[in-house]
Amino acid sequence: MAFRGRLPPSYVPAMFVILMLTLAAALYSLSWRLLQQDRALESQRVRERLEHSVDLACATLRQSMSETEARLTELAALPNARLDDAAVRSGNQLPEDTLLVVLRPDAVVDFPKGRLPYYPVCPVQKDPPATTFAAGEVLEFRQKDYAGAIACFRKLALSPDPLIRAGALVRLARNLIRAGEPEAALAVYDDLARLGATRIEGIPADLLTRRARLLVLEDLHQNAQLRREAESLLQDLYKHGWILSASAYHFYVQDVRQRLGPDSEALAALQGREQEHLALAAAAKTLWEQWQAGRREQNNPSGTRSFTSAGRPLLLMWRTGSEHMVALAAGPLCFGQRWLAAVRPALERQRVKLALTDTEGHSVFGRLPPNAGSQVQRSMVETKLPWTVHAASADPAADLAQLAVRRRLLLAGLGLMAVVILAGGYFIVRATTRELAVARLQSDFVAAVSHEFRTPLTSMRQIAELFARGRVPDEERRHQYSEILLRETERLHRLVENLLDFGRMEASAHEYRLEPLDAAALVRGVVDEFQEEVAARGYRVELSEQASVSTVRGDPEALRRALWNLLDNAVKYSPECRMVWVEISRRDEHLSILVRDRGLGIPAEEQREVFKKFVRGASSKTARAKGTGLGLAMVDHIARAHRGKVLVQSEPGAGSTFTLLLPLEG
Repeated sequence: MAFRGRLPPSYVPAMFVILMLTLAAALYSLSWRLLQQDRALESQRVRERLEHSVDLACATLRQSMSETEARLTELAALPNARLDDAAVRSGNQLPEDTLLVVLRPDAVVDFPKGRLPYYPVCPVQKDPPATTFAAGEVLEFRQKDYAGAIACFRKLALSPDPLIRAGALVRLARNLIRAGEPEAALAVYDDLARLGATRIEGIPADLLTRRARLLVLEDLHQNAQLRREAESLLQDLYKHGWILSASAYHFYVQDVRQRLGPDSEALAALQGREQEHLALAAAAKTLWEQWQAGRREQNNPSGTRSFTSAGRPLLLMWRTGSEHMVALAAGPLCFGQRWLAAVRPALERQRVKLALTDTEGHSVFGRLPPNAGSQVQRSMVETKLPWTVHAASADPAADLAQLAVRRRLLLAGLGLMAVVILAGGYFIVRATTRELAVARLQSDFVAAVSHEFRTPLTSMRQIAELFARGRVPDEERRHQYSEILLRETERLHRLVENLLDFGRMEASAHEYRLEPLDAAALVRGVVDEFQEEVAARGYRVELSEQASVSTVRGDPEALRRALWNLLDNAVKYSPECRMVWVEISRRDEHLSILVRDRGLGIPAEEQREVFKKFVRGASSKTARAKGTGLGLAMVDHIARAHRGKVLVQSEPGAGSTFTLLLPLEG
């Protein structure tokens, strides 16, 4: 189906706006897709980096575990005579939360020393026969003869047998306290402490002595010394200088804590590391029980397992020899840092954070950031490790920084394109609208000019036909027709001159011949001439002069044309009131030529537009006034050429006042 005719001009801006909106929507859709693809690509890059990092970490952990297992196998194969020396060298290289344990049928030996607070099995020591101290105990408990008991135990304290001497000193100090001689008891306890590791009923003599001293000091109310010795004893307990059972260790630690109270700074400073060592002791106990069960079943395999005690994660690895078992209880400092030392720089460069969890999902090493985005994990089945390995970005914001930069650049580019498109669209629509408006005005102008030409030409043609065919009846009618012909010729000449002059003004080719002139005389002449032309239509022009000086520098012909146009407009748009007022006055340094009518008036929104070419107000259609739309544009051009201006004051229905301001000469 073919279109008959073209689209109305008003549709062109609307279609262009629709086209711009379509392009903007397409640009937005493309931008959104690009952003989505860039985000997906960046996420894929982050995931690939995490995948590589977690695989590298798993491989490093497997290699480190293999090397550790091989070392344990070598130690387990050594005979007892050489094992301790080799274990000492290996134990001295371990971090603080890791322990090497050698389990024998009657003992558990830790390397390095001082990390086990208690042991799953303590050395068995044969105590002296009960009859050795029977005489003294009869005097103490049955006869309440503390002096006799003291004398008896003093003799036994001289025995060369350290076990008898230790037992006698303990009983001697006890009786001295009962006899009211605590100071002497303290001196005995000092002698007892010199026996060192000698055990009394399974407790080291010096530990037993130091605890007894606390009791004596407490009875003597020597609180300052009591606190100092209690803090010293607690530190030695935490340094694990004695081989104690679990029950003995907890008893003595709890006893000293009660004497220090919960606010002790020494207690607070030591408790943190103690939790790690208690976890090692629990691991040693578990290994001992496992080894003993394996010996009963004649099955002591090697193995590896994850172990947690008191919230402290450990990795247990053991290898069984012919007479012993060698085990490693490794903490996070060992498997989480030392084993990963080789790969840590790469992880830091890649900004990757690792975490290990056990079979129950408890954290073993490291914690992922709470705002971690993409994560990668490897299960125990995949890694052949006793943990699940997790990897996430250590700084998600840094991962997104490059994406954010690219996004900002992309958005900035797209925003710039959108601004260019919108700005271009705006100016194109504006230019198109103006061109359409100019085209419409030109069309109206052509129609108006055609009408303006047709009217005088019609009159001239009719009169010319009358003259040519001799149809003029008398001389009076001939004279009348000649006057009409002259007037219409003048009108046509003036119209053509206006068009030509305005064309030269627009092309800046018109030359103004400025000269000093009497503006008042010029106005009077134009008013008189205009009065003669419009008198036949019943119009009258009233002139008033209030300026004593009216000399201006101007082009007489141009000023006559400007004033004539103002007067012509006043008459055109005053169909009812046929009076026009012209006033010459002085306003500051300017000569004011005012033309006022009581015609149709000009709306406020049209007052700035009427000085543009081809523009005719709405009142011209109401009054059906003839014109080309060039008169006021020409007045404005002439005023500006004379360094003046033209002003308008008007109200619809109340008429209009046009004021031509020209600078006075001198």
